[in-house]
Amino acid sequence: MQKIQARKRIYNLIMAFLIVLLETLAVSYVWVVYYNTELPKAYYFWGHVFISVVYMFVLLFASSMYGGLKIGSYRMLELLFSQVIATFLTDILFYAMVCMLAYHFPTPLPLIVAFLLQCFLIGSWIFLATNVYRGLFPPLDVLLIYGGRHKDLFIEKVKTRRHQFEIRESVRAGDNIDELFEKIDAHEAVMLWDLKTPVRNRLHKYCYEKSKETYVMPKIMDIVLRGATTLHFFDTPLMLTGSSPLEFEQILIKRCFDIVFSLILIILFSPFMLITALCIKICDRGPVLYKQVRCTINGREFLIYKFRSMIVEAESDGVARLSSRNDDRITPVGRVIRKIRFDELPQLFNVLKGDMSFVGPRPERPQIIEQYKKEMPEFKYRTKVKAGLTGYAQVYGKYNTLPYDKLKLDLFYIENFSVWLDLRLIILTLKTVFTLESTEGVSEGSITALKDGEDDNDE
Repeated sequence: MQKIQARKRIYNLIMAFLIVLLETLAVSYVWVVYYNTELPKAYYFWGHVFISVVYMFVLLFASSMYGGLKIGSYRMLELLFSQVIATFLTDILFYAMVCMLAYHFPTPLPLIVAFLLQCFLIGSWIFLATNVYRGLFPPLDVLLIYGGRHKDLFIEKVKTRRHQFEIRESVRAGDNIDELFEKIDAHEAVMLWDLKTPVRNRLHKYCYEKSKETYVMPKIMDIVLRGATTLHFFDTPLMLTGSSPLEFEQILIKRCFDIVFSLILIILFSPFMLITALCIKICDRGPVLYKQVRCTINGREFLIYKFRSMIVEAESDGVARLSSRNDDRITPVGRVIRKIRFDELPQLFNVLKGDMSFVGPRPERPQIIEQYKKEMPEFKYRTKVKAGLTGYAQVYGKYNTLPYDKLKLDLFYIENFSVWLDLRLIILTLKTVFTLESTEGVSEGSITALKDGEDDNDE
């Protein structure tokens, strides 16, 4: 397995270098032939090399951020979508650099043509590289060992990566663990799904001893410990979980960032907010803003601002409930602004006021929090930091992701906070804005904490 993994990495590195090089050559040609002539003082050979290298590194960074180079890990459409977005953002930055060097706004037409050529190259590269990869590296032979509920949901998720994993056998962990050791030996990789901690630890140790690739569903406290500080008390290693996940200087930097960028975005988006407000008013003559009580850090309540996307009496019965797919309470204008996320724009004022941050767990209503806590007492851990416009669960989850999984994603963020992580999540949010499933409501039959609680099996 180690040799196979090494070959996969070498193949991916070669393929990543190839597409980044081809895309850079396309833009370099446009730079040399068109934009270089627009500069007050033209660049020569080493100047062209410098511009090309800078573009290549920015594109490589953006591609890695959005996952556009992960041949074999994602489906072709996912790769295409990710790499096109990374290229688009890199080209915008390149054009901004050209404008600064030229002291005016050169025509973007040559760059648009280059971008279309890049899209063709990306599509061709993904098709060829993915098919060659799948021919060279068949999916992993996986043994699934499970113990809790929702095993079928997990299997359905794995099936979306059938080019990467193939669950050849699935068994429930019983009392006789020794029988599972023989099954583990017969497979390339093992997935441990929702097992009781003593059982999981014993199986995981055996997999580690046998050098098996092991995919483990973490418990809540596994995630908390992942963010712990490693200490050495004389010759004894310790793990420290602090009283607060954020240090004072991190809180200060985060708040300064929120103030500066919320002001900038309010100014930039003010024309769009005005147009959105007019459309809502014309649609049904109702109020433009929707105000609702939500909870932020330490459970403190505040009024969140959103552009109204539902009818005026959406919850006239006083019952708090999640919106559903094809919800008839959503207005025609509301469907549009929800898809493009314009309904969230007034929350920039919440960020400016200090009720929210740009990044953090999404704020929930007090009633829904209480209902969640009945099934998941750990849900209150989300309020250890300020609520956010976007977050780990919004970037890596879906609207209808299991609430227990969303909680784990939020805790990943809380326990691994850094300024760099905030910036990374903000950049990745640009991708989720264009992902339809991230704006969908809860479909009929979906599992939420209000319908079916999760079994952590931590004992």
